Amino acid sequence: MEKEKRESCGIFGICSPGDEVAKLIYFALYALQHRGQESAGIAVSNGRETMLLKDLGLVSQVFSERDLVTLRGHMGLGHVRYSTTGKTAWENSQPIQVTRGGRTIYVAHNGNLVNTDALRRELAGNGFVFRSTSDTEVIAGLLAPYLGGDLIEGLRQVLPRLEGAYSLGIMTENQLIGVRDPYGIRPLCVGRYMGGFAISSESCGLDIIGAEYVREIEPGEAAVIDGEGLRFVQVMEKKKPSLCIFEFIYFARPDSVLYGTYLYHARKHMGMYLAQEAPVEADVVIPVPDTGVPAAIGFSQASGIPFGEGLIKNRYVGRTFIQPTQAIRQLGVRLKLNPLVRDIKGKRLVVVDDSIVRGTTTREIVKMLRDAGAREIHMRISSPPDMYPCFYGIDTAVRKELIASTKSVEEIRRFIGADSLHYLSMENLVRSTGRPKDQFCTACFDAEYPIPVPEDVLSDKFRLEGRMTR
Repeated sequence: MEKEKRESCGIFGICSPGDEVAKLIYFALYALQHRGQESAGIAVSNGRETMLLKDLGLVSQVFSERDLVTLRGHMGLGHVRYSTTGKTAWENSQPIQVTRGGRTIYVAHNGNLVNTDALRRELAGNGFVFRSTSDTEVIAGLLAPYLGGDLIEGLRQVLPRLEGAYSLGIMTENQLIGVRDPYGIRPLCVGRYMGGFAISSESCGLDIIGAEYVREIEPGEAAVIDGEGLRFVQVMEKKKPSLCIFEFIYFARPDSVLYGTYLYHARKHMGMYLAQEAPVEADVVIPVPDTGVPAAIGFSQASGIPFGEGLIKNRYVGRTFIQPTQAIRQLGVRLKLNPLVRDIKGKRLVVVDDSIVRGTTTREIVKMLRDAGAREIHMRISSPPDMYPCFYGIDTAVRKELIASTKSVEEIRRFIGADSLHYLSMENLVRSTGRPKDQFCTACFDAEYPIPVPEDVLSDKFRLEGRMTR
C-alpha cells in the first residue's frame, strides 16, 4: 500500500474493577499501533482521581515500565493518533483533557469533523480557552458543561451538532463511554474482560489482552460502562450504515472482525476475484507486504500460480527523529522493501497490492523488480481506482494528486511501468465483504459522500486544474 493514504486513529478503553488497567491499555494500543504512529496517550481513573500521560511517538517510545506503574486505576482510556485535523504537536495528542467545576472529561477521537471551524468560534465566543488545534477538543468542550450531571443527555444534545465521522472514547472519574456517529463510518466494538468491559477500535485490541468480543457498537449508539456494568443507549437516530470500505481493504488489521467478517478472509476473496477478472500467465504471485499478502494468497489459490515472497519488508523502518540524508532519501522504497533477486530474476510476476494513491511508490516498486531481473510485471490491485479525497478521518491527497483522477488505467500502467494493470471491480470488492454496498462509505471511489461536506471544505480538495469537478 502506498503510504500516502494514512491511517486514522485507534481507541481503547477498559473498566475492570479490582485491576490496574494501564498495562492492559498499553498492550491494546500496541495492537492498534497501525492506526496511528504520531502520538500515544493513556488516561486512568481510580473512581475519584484521574491521571494522564501522553506524548509524541510510538507506544513503545511514550511509555516506560515506570510510567505504567504510576498510572494507577481500574478504568482507563488510551489513544494512538495520526493527525487529520490539527498539526503534529504535543497539545494535539490524545486523550484530550478538559476540566470544569472540579470534574474532568477525557475524549479520544477517531474520525474527522467537517464543521469544526463553526463550533470552535461558538465555543471561543462563550469563553472556552483552546489548548490545541484538534477537533477533539471541540467535542470535549461541548460536553464539559454536562459534567456532574447527566452525561448521556449531554451526548444526546451535543452529538447531533457534530457533522462528520467520529468514533469516540469518553471517560470521566467514574464512567467510560464508547459512541459512534449515526453513520458508523469509523469502527468501534465492545468486549468482556473478566469482571469488566472494554471498547476498542478493532477486535484485535481485545484479542491481545484476552478479552471476549461482544459486538460492534451500532451507529448512533453509546456503550456505557460504569459500576453497574455495561448498557447500550441509542443517543442519536441511526442513519444509513456507512462503514469506511477502506477498513476492509487496508486500514484494519486482517485478524480483526468487522460486520461479522474476518478481514483476512475478505481480503483473500478480493484476490480470488482479481484472478477471475484479470487472468494472466505468470510464474509466481508476490504481495507488496504486508497489506497485499491475503489478496495475493487468494489470487494464487484461484489462479493456480504459485505464491512466493519477492519483496522483504524491513518492519523496523517507521517514524524516526533522525532525518535521512538526501542520498539515502533517494533510495525511496528501498528503505522499507528489498527484492529477493534470485527468486525474481527471469520470472513473470503477478504483483498484488491493495491500492494505488499517487502512483510514485508503485512505480518505484516496479522499477526495483525490473532491476532485480523480472521478465514481466503484472500489477493487480485489490480495490477500484482511488479517485476522490476523504473528509472523514483519512488523510488523503487533494484530488489532483490522486493519479486515478487524472489518468486512465492504461495511462497509469505506463506511468508505473508495468506490463499490465488491473483494478478490482466495485462489484467484486463489495461481494468480498459479504455485505451490500449501501452499508459502506465508498466515496473515495465514486464521490458518494454519505455526510454532506460544506462547499468551502469540499472545494479545497476537489479542484482539478483550477476548476471544481464533482
